[in-house]
Amino acid sequence: MRIDFDPRAMDTTAFYRLLTAVVVPRPIAWVSTVSAVDPFTANLAPHSFFTVACTDPPIVQFTSVGRKDSLRNVEATGEFVVNLASEPLFEQINASAVDFPAHEGEFDAVGIAREPSSRVKPPRVAASPVALECRLHSTLGIGNSTLVLGEVVHAAVREDVIVDGRPDIRRLRPLARLGGDEWGTVGEVHDLARIAYRDWPPS
Repeated sequence: MRIDFDPRAMDTTAFYRLLTAVVVPRPIAWVSTVSAVDPFTANLAPHSFFTVACTDPPIVQFTSVGRKDSLRNVEATGEFVVNLASEPLFEQINASAVDFPAHEGEFDAVGIAREPSSRVKPPRVAASPVALECRLHSTLGIGNSTLVLGEVVHAAVREDVIVDGRPDIRRLRPLARLGGDEWGTVGEVHDLARIAYRDWPPS
């Protein structure tokens, strides 16, 4: 037995809650930008609609639901940084989601240490193990949301999270968003190689 939900017959917020409860876990883009009004103000906000859009060129995407500071800043400056949302930074990430006014930067309001980026103006989160410095590729308006695509022009990865030449999930300890106010961690990790057609069926 299933329960049917018709988005056309439901309140938008109610169906949003359903979607975010079943499209899980969602990685978090902790996006830093420079204010479109004051170049000395650095904004920082988590966005849980986030993924890789292309590998060549390397492009990541996040979605702004509504007209948030991150979106306005990216549109005005053409740059942003995606900082990996790591478990030890849980409370700071959550605090940076407070709806501070645009002139009040989250780095300073929350007390988050920053460091300069290599290729773009927005700063990186100093304690984040990975930072993807991005230049705006394009945006796409869809209903009440805007899809932001950025080309990764530089990646900075902390040395202690690299094992055998690549970032190790157990050391990155990424957070994910779930439904409601729920957050998730990686938990148990399983290794299973993809099966090539020439090896099918597996013996």
